[in-house]
Parts: sequence; structure tokens; C-alpha cells
Amino acid sequence: MTDSGDQNPWATPADPAGQPAPPPLYGVSQPPLYGYGYPPQRGYNGMAIASMVLGILWLYWVGSVLALVFGYVGRNQIRARNERGDGMAIAGIVLGWVGVGFFLLFLLIGIAAGAGMFG
Repeated sequence: MTDSGDQNPWATPADPAGQPAPPPLYGVSQPPLYGYGYPPQRGYNGMAIASMVLGILWLYWVGSVLALVFGYVGRNQIRARNERGDGMAIAGIVLGWVGVGFFLLFLLIGIAAGAGMFG
């Protein structure tokens, strides 16, 4: 006979009603504990993507100006929202400035040619 004060340390836990706890479900995915698992992936900024694409396409210098606008706006959004794509925004800004530089060079050559400086 056992005393009511004896406790079996290997007994299965029971709920307050005295029923044993159900066995764990094997093969069923359990949610990860807090602090475990993979962090959520940060998305790419759409303005940065558009800036890079417009900088590459050029579109008769309109794309270069839009690449500059989208690149600077995209970089600000990336910092504020902790998104990815800063390199694409920088590439769009650089390509935009290259396109604007070529536009100014061709404009100066056109003005010089129209003024009769080349012949």
C-alpha cells in the first residue's frame, strides 16, 4: 500500500480532472519556439528596381531622369522600411547621371554645330 503523500516522479501528467494527458502528435509540424526558425525575408523595393531598369533602357533621356527620381525615392524608402535593393537604386542613380551627362554633351555639340563653330 502506498501513502497518499508518495509521488511517482515517472507518472504521466494529468489534467485537473484526473485524466492522463494525451500523447504528443508525432509527424505533425509544431510551430517553432520563440526565437527559433528563420526570420522573414525582406522584400525588394519596387522603386529601386524601376530605377535600375529605366537607367539601363535609357528611353531617349526620359528614362535617365526617371531613373534618378526613382533611385533617390527608392533609397529613402529602403532606409525607412528596412527593405532590400539599395545596390539597384545606386545603379539606377549612376546610370541616370550618365544618361543626363550624355544628354548635356550632345546638347552642347548641337548648339556648337548650329552656331557654325565646326565649319
